[in-house]
Amino acid sequence: MSDTQDKAIAAFPSSDGDSDGTGPTVSGDAGQPAVKPVIAAKAAKRANASVMGMIIALFVCVLAFLPIVLMNPAPKSDGYRPNVDVAATSANAKDVAGFTPVAPNTGDTFRPNYARWNSGTGDGVPTWEVGYVTPKQAFIGIVQTRKANPTWIFQQTGSAPVTGTRSAGGHDWELHDTAKGNRSMVLNYRGTTVILSGTAELDEFSTLAAAVVKAVDAAPVASPDASTKPGETVSQPATQKP
Repeated sequence: MSDTQDKAIAAFPSSDGDSDGTGPTVSGDAGQPAVKPVIAAKAAKRANASVMGMIIALFVCVLAFLPIVLMNPAPKSDGYRPNVDVAATSANAKDVAGFTPVAPNTGDTFRPNYARWNSGTGDGVPTWEVGYVTPKQAFIGIVQTRKANPTWIFQQTGSAPVTGTRSAGGHDWELHDTAKGNRSMVLNYRGTTVILSGTAELDEFSTLAAAVVKAVDAAPVASPDASTKPGETVSQPATQKP
């Protein structure tokens, strides 16, 4: 054996502490320092560059979306309020309705969310319709017509039975109530039939009903409807030949 091989064997002491040179000592044995991995400088630089790139990309994304968030502020707590002018819509529908559609003065307590004239193409009963959000965030809809019939009233009240009467505005309204929380109040007054329907409590129904009565009292009495009744047809007059 050469001197070079002897020096190479001597550099690795035996695992059992003998000097016979049968094998190298396992890393991590008692009395031996733990081996720590060493990352090359170039590899460490590349790793740091990747982390910095991710941070910069994230920062750029935040800057890109920030103007969009600022231009779309969160909605206010009271929600969206449609601009509905019940009185103006009522005035526009007056001529075609044949009566003055009710436009109750509710101040800022009951907020209207729609007001429209329904020509009654489907059921033959033209109606004036207004919807209100109540102070307690419930809903009451108003329907008014001068061509009411029992079938139409039955449909408008959700097939609810008559459970009594409710006094409001100096008049007794017919009360229709269901076990599901939906209720209606019906009043035949001054030539029209007015129905209030919704999920609000009865005290809010009474408040709105009183405002409706005041509005009806302020309008002219609706003339009897001489037009075609629901279910009837109109034929064109015969023309004589020359």
